[in-house]
Amino acid sequence: MRKLRILVDMDQVLNNLLNRWVEYLNARYGEDANARDIKKWDLSCVYPGLTKEEVDRPISEDAFWEGLGTMPHSVETLERMIGDGHEVYVVTAASVYRTIPAKIDWLLANYHFLTWEDVVIVRKKQMVSGDVLIDDAVHNLEGGDYFKILVDSPNNTGYNAEENGMVRAADLKEAYEIIKKEFGQHTTE
Repeated sequence: MRKLRILVDMDQVLNNLLNRWVEYLNARYGEDANARDIKKWDLSCVYPGLTKEEVDRPISEDAFWEGLGTMPHSVETLERMIGDGHEVYVVTAASVYRTIPAKIDWLLANYHFLTWEDVVIVRKKQMVSGDVLIDDAVHNLEGGDYFKILVDSPNNTGYNAEENGMVRAADLKEAYEIIKKEFGQHTTE
């Protein structure tokens, strides 16, 4: 298999941002929303009584990021991609620019084999060049010039990935298996 430039989203692919955000808002405001009810990347839909500023505030707080976990199999899968010789970049968008330092600190603490040079911060991921983009947000995949893998998340459950030129994967581990099959390497696991 040729060596690829693989672009990997951070939120909902490497971390469990959506669940953490909902838990944090529920605890803060005494709500009982559920992450499964979020059908697009907009938490306001399950918090109609909160302002946009109240919904967005947690991601600007260091304590929020300190309690964020990694997605199952994401650490070892990302490390395997790099070990297999691929050029791997974590491509992330920050809807609130003040989150960037905490977000990057979290990433580097949880993915110890990455460095700052492995991170790309951009608002429009379609501007980044790569062979593959693995992401949970449909708007990041649409229109991009790369092989598109949509990772399952509550915010994209009703979306027809195949009809829109994407392949759906349950998680990063399955996404990498798809990449190996698509680009000519059979798995031995």
